[in-house]
Amino acid sequence: MKDQWYHHAIIYALDVETFKDSNNDGIGDFEGLVSQLDYLSGLGINCIWLRPFYPSPLVDDGYDIMDYYSVDKRIGNLGDFVDFAVKANALGIRIIIDLVINHTSDRHHWFLESKKSKDSKFRDYYIWKEELSRKDKKHENMMGEGGIWEWDDEANAWYMHHFKKEQPDLNISNPDVREEIKKIMGFWLKLGISGFRIDAAHVIVHESKEHYVELLDEMREFLNSRDHEAILLAEADVDYEHLQKFFGKEKGAQRMHLLFNFHTNKNMFLALAKETAEPLITSLNQIQQVKGEWVNFLRHHDELNLEMLSEDEREEVYRAFAPDENMRMLGRGIRRRLAPMLDGDRKRMELINCTMFSLPGLPLVNYGEEIGMGDDLSQDGRSSVRTVMQWDTTKNAGFSMASHDKLAHPVVKSPDYGYHKVNVSSLQCDPDSFLNWMERLISTRKYSPQLSFGRWMVLENDTPEVLSFFYEWKYDIVIILLNFSNRECRVHMNTGEQHFENLTEIFSNRQYDKRISRIDEEVDLSPYGYRWFKSTIHREH
Repeated sequence: MKDQWYHHAIIYALDVETFKDSNNDGIGDFEGLVSQLDYLSGLGINCIWLRPFYPSPLVDDGYDIMDYYSVDKRIGNLGDFVDFAVKANALGIRIIIDLVINHTSDRHHWFLESKKSKDSKFRDYYIWKEELSRKDKKHENMMGEGGIWEWDDEANAWYMHHFKKEQPDLNISNPDVREEIKKIMGFWLKLGISGFRIDAAHVIVHESKEHYVELLDEMREFLNSRDHEAILLAEADVDYEHLQKFFGKEKGAQRMHLLFNFHTNKNMFLALAKETAEPLITSLNQIQQVKGEWVNFLRHHDELNLEMLSEDEREEVYRAFAPDENMRMLGRGIRRRLAPMLDGDRKRMELINCTMFSLPGLPLVNYGEEIGMGDDLSQDGRSSVRTVMQWDTTKNAGFSMASHDKLAHPVVKSPDYGYHKVNVSSLQCDPDSFLNWMERLISTRKYSPQLSFGRWMVLENDTPEVLSFFYEWKYDIVIILLNFSNRECRVHMNTGEQHFENLTEIFSNRQYDKRISRIDEEVDLSPYGYRWFKSTIHREH
């Protein structure tokens, strides 16, 4: 496999406006982000995923874009962005930005022009109908706010919107729209970014499969022509059988370089709720059939989407992690951050982070997860998990010196997760803190190239609560055991024809009494325990 930069990536997802405010107006900005790059570098981060920072009416937290070629003036300008890109790259940190191609804002000049006349070239940039069929009226939008068609008096027609009515869908079957998308990509590549996260890819594919595949092919071809190191990462929460179309059918990625792994994401939580590794083992065996590479995550800026689980499975996850109705969203997900979902239980927080970092693919950390940040359920919808970063115990968690009422997003003030208790500065001073544990996890992952390049296989064992698997690369192996239950386990694995000897334990939840030299020995795991071993395979010649 060719060694590309993203195989080594530890991705950190953040929103500029909630990360750090440099001018004390209550809104995070690029200068504030630049001031914290050393922190991210020290944590071990080498790739930042920036959520939308473009000019926007902010109906959907910046995903309703008015101008693809600029920066929201509240958080800076293009000069500030370039300064950020230069300084991040100097620290070895790559940048991925959101590319929102499913829709624009209804205040984007393309849409304003499209309404004025049927003869405008921009009319076909969007999807219009003068009359709706009965079938059209049955479709529900993704936000649970009614149908996908909205009447516009000026255009005297209906336009399609899969999200909010202020976000009209782009018509990607139009070659002019696809050319616009490539121009946008080219612009930001020139400004120093290393890739794009394709927003809502799974929504577009359902509406226009043929044209969407054409667009993916064109985007990849364009990217290769401009920057052979740049990548495409897609948000595609679809059934296993539809995943391959996003990668392409040839050996190696021909379309997307990477997909978010929504399947292992929800099955990690199902496994933890059921206290058995079976859901995750089943998911791993299924994704192994897909030729492509993954980004693994626990939480991000949206709800934890459980839609693909069965109704019984979803209810089991709800009971474990979102028992109150206010913790749920859209009938399909959980609008909580990880730490409060797990009741601040350090053992479970370590176990599930360790699991995510050890799965096939790249790990992604959402801002604040490294310190165990909490949420604010008094906020509407997804805003509950989009509170400002907690840096220290000073005013507004060190995010901004502005008055509280001027903050773009609130500060968590709950007794268990408020910034006086949970913040970067305090946790850095505690050698046993969760933040310092996360640094060790990131370091162990970065110095275990087997997880980036090796072939992997689930190992059978005699304990259903435990997931055991291994990676092999250049005669070196890493063996990982993860206990999803709250009980002590003694595990014996079926290694088949594999003979793993001279093991060295490189990462674990505690120091175990018995030293393991061979993997066919019985291995002890404490409740929610985890153990990583490294060894060299000796082959007969």
